[in-house]
Amino acid sequence: MKIVIAGGGTAGWMAASLLQHAWKDKHISIDLVESPSIGIIGVGEGSTPSLKRFFEKLEIPESEWMPACNATHKVSIQFNGWSPKAAFNTYAHPFISQLDAFTERRFYVNCYTRRLGLDVETRPEKFLINGWLAAQRKSPITPPNFPFEIEYGYHFDSALLGQFLAKRAKSLGVNHIQGDIASVAQNEQGEIKSLHLESGEEIRGDFFIDCTGFESLLLQQALNVEFESFADNLFNDAAVAIPSEALNPLENQTQATALSHGWAWQIPLTNRTGNGYVYSSRYISADKAEQELRQHLGLLDSDTPAKHLKMKVGQVSEHWAKNCLGLGLAQGFIEPLEATALHLVQTSIEEFIDAFSQGNFSAKHRAGYNQKIRVNFDAVRNYIVAHYKLNSRDDSDYWKDNRNNSAISDSLKALLHVWYNKGDLAKEIKRQNLHSHFGNASWHCLLAGYGVFPNLAPNQPGTGDLYKDYDLKRYFSGCMLNFNTIV
Repeated sequence: MKIVIAGGGTAGWMAASLLQHAWKDKHISIDLVESPSIGIIGVGEGSTPSLKRFFEKLEIPESEWMPACNATHKVSIQFNGWSPKAAFNTYAHPFISQLDAFTERRFYVNCYTRRLGLDVETRPEKFLINGWLAAQRKSPITPPNFPFEIEYGYHFDSALLGQFLAKRAKSLGVNHIQGDIASVAQNEQGEIKSLHLESGEEIRGDFFIDCTGFESLLLQQALNVEFESFADNLFNDAAVAIPSEALNPLENQTQATALSHGWAWQIPLTNRTGNGYVYSSRYISADKAEQELRQHLGLLDSDTPAKHLKMKVGQVSEHWAKNCLGLGLAQGFIEPLEATALHLVQTSIEEFIDAFSQGNFSAKHRAGYNQKIRVNFDAVRNYIVAHYKLNSRDDSDYWKDNRNNSAISDSLKALLHVWYNKGDLAKEIKRQNLHSHFGNASWHCLLAGYGVFPNLAPNQPGTGDLYKDYDLKRYFSGCMLNFNTIV
């Protein structure tokens, strides 16, 4: 069997790497066709902890790939200014680690106590180990005798990561073909038969993977798979990116700061800092967005060029159609607020490998696969929409319209209903089978971080605030002795 991947970049080379690893003992060859004329965006990008699993599966040590991609460790995302009416204007969403088993319940108990109107500590970063690592700029790498697993992701240069994976995949037998796709040929059943390059070369295959970006030359254009927009409840459709000097000292968390018509990211790399502004073009022009970002960064007088990007937010109706799989921007995109882009690519590939293998390399499990990936996208979409729906900013129509937008899913409505009515959020998450993406801890981080609580009761009895318990502070102070400061 011959698999042809159309398009490179991080998605294409990640797919080539995982397919080659999974089927290296099968009679399967992999061609990757990449256009030499299409540049890669190459902005600083963040990941979830799933990327750590990706490198572990491929047996690629951090000492090999991280320096090549100017990468740093990431333990948390800090949100600034999203809910100014909350008790605190900044909160963090730390990655959940094994060590949190000892303190996570205290976080939930305090959140429930605050939902009853009592004044207790509910900042997520005070209860979760990665919140403390971020605050004290500690590395998540533990000594060999440390008995618990610490979860973390990465910040990296996305263009360099694609190049690193390309070099490795080619060394392991993936055939790299450079050329621009002129047309896509189909057989009588409507399946893709071959790619015709502008050079005149024909690339035949049995199965095709579309990594051609928003254009989606194979899945959406050739096979006419419908794209379903999320514009009704995710307004942002553009971004502007401007790099700046590397942070000194380095940080180990992403910053997401609310601006007038969207939010700005800050991603610390070893050689520079990745910055950008994700916004809605319905509310602000590209020029004004760039000016606002420059002002936010203190770079109004800088001649550093900006990159302007357009985003097509949504997902395809079928991620696997006929003999073609869409990946990356070709299958859909949800803005990078929680760094889920590569997570969705990786899980889509892994699920495809399982489904294709179990079906004896046939389309037997295609329907089940499509349903599963659509659920993945919807789960991420709901969590991102909640960031906008629950905001308490009044400085622009953009934020007000997001808050007043009634176009939210039944799933999100049910979650908010349970929270507002003091119900069991974990039980609702389990009922909806959402725990594999953003689970109980993540939803508590968001809702508590936004201060989604009733007014405080007029009389405040002794609450038994578990955070104020000296043992919890001593516990985290003791844990910090096992971690080194970032250098």
